[in-house]
Amino acid sequence: MFSKDKSCVLRVIAIVMTVAMIAVCMTGCFAPATSGDGTGTGTGTEGGENAGMGGMGIMTLVLYMGIIIAVFYFLMIRPEKKRKKKAQEMRDSLAIGDNITTIGGMVGKIVNISDEFVTFETGEDRVRIKITKWGISSTGKDTQETEDKVDNRGTDTESK
Repeated sequence: MFSKDKSCVLRVIAIVMTVAMIAVCMTGCFAPATSGDGTGTGTGTEGGENAGMGGMGIMTLVLYMGIIIAVFYFLMIRPEKKRKKKAQEMRDSLAIGDNITTIGGMVGKIVNISDEFVTFETGEDRVRIKITKWGISSTGKDTQETEDKVDNRGTDTESK
């Protein structure tokens, strides 16, 4: 759960940084030109130093935009690509007999695998459910340990 909170915080930071950089760019680009006496009524050509983009060059604007793109890439796009790649590798490595948990929270054991679909059994009643591969959220020992804990609680209450 912490990793989800951390990614959310990083995204908020990226958005705040982007808005701040855009604000800085816009205030620099559209700063009012002042006359030589500082009244702000000139065309910007008398003073010379405030001509054009209000003192900021086009290279500064390009630099800010490059920083914004880099921040978005490293804080939002790249981590999401890694998560998707890891999930796809997990789904491609499924085998019959693996314990899985679906996105909806159902737990079971795989009995059949096709290109797009997976069929799994749930519990002792051997109900078979067919789902698409993208609906599997996790595999492995985590689901087996959860099933064992639930089964142990159920058998303890029945024997008493």
